[in-house]
Amino acid sequence: MRAIWKGAVSFGLVSIAVKLYSATEEKDIRFHQVHRTDGGRIKYQRTCSVDGEVVSYDDIAKGYDIGGGEMVILTDEDFADLPLTTSRAIDVLEFVPAEQIDPILFAKSYYLEPEGQAAKPYVLLRDALQDADRVAIVKIAIRQREQLATLRVHEGVLVLNTMLWPDEVRTPDFGFLDEDIETRPAELAMASSLIDSMAGSFKAEEFTDNYRAALQEVIDAKVEGREIVQPEEAEEAPAAAVDLMAALKASVERAKAARGESAPAPTPAKKAPAKKAAAKKAPAAKKAAPAKKAVKKSA
Repeated sequence: MRAIWKGAVSFGLVSIAVKLYSATEEKDIRFHQVHRTDGGRIKYQRTCSVDGEVVSYDDIAKGYDIGGGEMVILTDEDFADLPLTTSRAIDVLEFVPAEQIDPILFAKSYYLEPEGQAAKPYVLLRDALQDADRVAIVKIAIRQREQLATLRVHEGVLVLNTMLWPDEVRTPDFGFLDEDIETRPAELAMASSLIDSMAGSFKAEEFTDNYRAALQEVIDAKVEGREIVQPEEAEEAPAAAVDLMAALKASVERAKAARGESAPAPTPAKKAPAKKAAAKKAPAAKKAAPAKKAVKKSA
């Protein structure tokens, strides 16, 4: 791995020299735009929309659109006086319980490695965070942008998670939130039963990107010149259920079957619905009798 940032963690009066590494990498299969007939790469030129001339990087500046076709052009001198920290420091602001931070705020993860003689204070901060069961709220400037972040421990290493600012999180505005939608206790109980039947322990290595694997198979087949086998068609998604209880019950049974669990033995609690069904049939028979009398009167 190659360090993308060097600086220090400011922990009170303690300064810990560190290197920053990207903790994640995207595994998407990337493509280039090419000419269909000869495979030549498609190139784009940077042209001015006013005079149509090709513009070099040296002549490109940053512009802010203020509306009405007007543009404010900013130079390097304008950015030089901004209050963006250049001290290469990760400033610890406070320590908070991890559960107080909504995961929607997290953006990207980075590993911190101690540099030089900083291993001892690095391990000290790591162990202190683990003992306190808290995360550090910090500020850091990466790529000319000040960001809020957290410091936590993962597999013995300090991990910095950059965060969104609160005003960068959208507020959900959906119509159903204003509707008075009620769920029946029986439906909620069945939904809870479904959750229990599908409960487990999360193991990230058990999940794979099936689409990426299939796409790589197609690419490998193209390279080797062998026949490309079409993947099996995915099962169609089930239609929307009309009876919510029936759908929940079927989902519970399917989840148990997928786990190889046998159907539970009949219990008095499960016999109760049969009595209710019988009770429902009785009134139906009584209603049928008046119907016959009505027929006789009409005759």
